[in-house]
Amino acid sequence: MNRRDFLKSLGAGTLATAAIAAGCDSPNKTQAEGFELGEVPTDQMTYRTGTHGEKVSVLGYGQMRLPTVEEGNRDSDLDQDRINELTDYALSHGVNLFDTAPRYCKARSEAAIGIALSRHNRDEYLISTKLSNMSPDTLSFEGSKAMFEESLRRLQTDHVDFYMLHCVGLPCKGVDGETMDPMTAFKVRFEENGMLDWLMEQRKLGRIRNLGFSYHGDVKVFDYALSLHGKVHWDHVLIQHNYINWQHAGDLAEDGDSGDANSEYLYGQLAERNIPIFVMEPLLGGQLANLPQFAVDELKRRAPNQSLASWAFRFAANQPRILTVLSGMTYMEHLQDNIRTLSPHKPLSEDELKMLADIANRYAGMSLVPCTGCQYCMPCPYGLDIPGIFAHYNKMLNEGNAIKDLAEDASSEERRAYRKARRAYLKNYNKAVDPDRQAEHCIACGRCLSECPQQINIPRQMAMIEKLG
Repeated sequence: MNRRDFLKSLGAGTLATAAIAAGCDSPNKTQAEGFELGEVPTDQMTYRTGTHGEKVSVLGYGQMRLPTVEEGNRDSDLDQDRINELTDYALSHGVNLFDTAPRYCKARSEAAIGIALSRHNRDEYLISTKLSNMSPDTLSFEGSKAMFEESLRRLQTDHVDFYMLHCVGLPCKGVDGETMDPMTAFKVRFEENGMLDWLMEQRKLGRIRNLGFSYHGDVKVFDYALSLHGKVHWDHVLIQHNYINWQHAGDLAEDGDSGDANSEYLYGQLAERNIPIFVMEPLLGGQLANLPQFAVDELKRRAPNQSLASWAFRFAANQPRILTVLSGMTYMEHLQDNIRTLSPHKPLSEDELKMLADIANRYAGMSLVPCTGCQYCMPCPYGLDIPGIFAHYNKMLNEGNAIKDLAEDASSEERRAYRKARRAYLKNYNKAVDPDRQAEHCIACGRCLSECPQQINIPRQMAMIEKLG
């Protein structure tokens, strides 16, 4: 029986969809579960000092996932009132760094945080944004420079405290429409067009106070960028860092061809050069707040009233060269929980580090899709909810509900168990992801491949997930 016929046999009732868009905020909805509410300190935030002497809060406010007027609808207008409220609360509780980029929230993030922050004195906060010149029309010097100037306009400021070359290590499309490999992309985007030299001049002029880059993907490009340190003097670098990626980024990669640089290596290279480090994805796209049951049991045994997320944030801030840990906090309870965790930061003991390493070792062997819900792959031209599909698949694995292949000589009892598991999987799949947006609609066009910071082979994963049904 094929999938469509099987679905019909379940009855129309199972096709009712409670569509859960894996958009700006959904990966974080589990972040604050399982902790005891209490007082949120206003004067105990941990600060660390940057290259130019800036006192930076170890908790940075990432602006990639912002609240929308229609909750869960990423196409809805951003909810400026809630953004203002969250910004005000963060500032009053010690958070002083706000990180954004021209691409975030469909090019609306910079303007939204610009409005929220402009209501405060400029010396009360630090702004971080990026040169996201990844489309053919922004590869030239003129196009890249225009992007920088537009960022200043949207942010309502005359200078950026931390400016980064965005998505170093990823491929991108050239002006001819062909995809450039990551090394070529770096040179075209930043060197051959003269943009890197121009940004260094802007730093001298004070329009940029610190110049760095955000790293994704190809470790050869990371090493190449660091080889320029003598010329550029990188003031900071943003890396993906959490207790899974510390030693298992390569284990999460597909065929070893992406994400293969453990953050232990990245951290070591940067620390050796005394370059301050920004952290992204401390929760691995929300996955470390929605852990398999074995991990939940162990963490709750250690600290019943702490959130699962708090362990990830404590780890992310544990290394001394970490300047700030960025978190996209769409909900007030998430912001409050993270402030509690890092006000002040409590270093992990050797025993706690060993426990997290043991969890990471088991987790890395679960074949999860390393999707962080960043939305760069969206919208899919064929309507797939790519992050939502991956979120459901990972949830199934986390809950121990993987559907195993049925052997030809399987017993009748094994066949009954298989049908039961398959029925449950499809029922839950249709609740989590609209049937019109599921994996079966992927035609492997490949448009998403150059967009994914994790370099996931999305069409291949979709084919694998479709086979489960």
